[in-house]
Amino acid sequence: MPPRVIPFGVVACLALLVTACAWAQAAPPAAGNSTGTASVPEGKRPGKGAATKAPPFRDTTGYRYPAISRTVRDMQNMAYAMQLRDYCADERVPDEFVKEQLSRFSRITGREETCRSLLAY
Repeated sequence: MPPRVIPFGVVACLALLVTACAWAQAAPPAAGNSTGTASVPEGKRPGKGAATKAPPFRDTTGYRYPAISRTVRDMQNMAYAMQLRDYCADERVPDEFVKEQLSRFSRITGREETCRSLLAY
């Protein structure tokens, strides 16, 4: 059974949505918070005891928006996750195919992906 194709208009709308979300998450810090870490999730913050620390010339703490490559990666992962969610929901798609696609996506994201974990995208 051939996989379904996501129409370009849907992908374009998703790209705009992800870009808008990335800009909203990178909003300026709230009053009284000069570090700019208020909008960064706890798991994404660089730890104080991090093994590798960026050299001073790579300090990006004042950057308002994330790197373009991060936004592109997030958009690609979201499109892939939406396609996998469709595979998970379609009972006509063989289980082995779904498991193989989930393991490929797990290698891309670096975490164990299941049909349930795709709800995060």
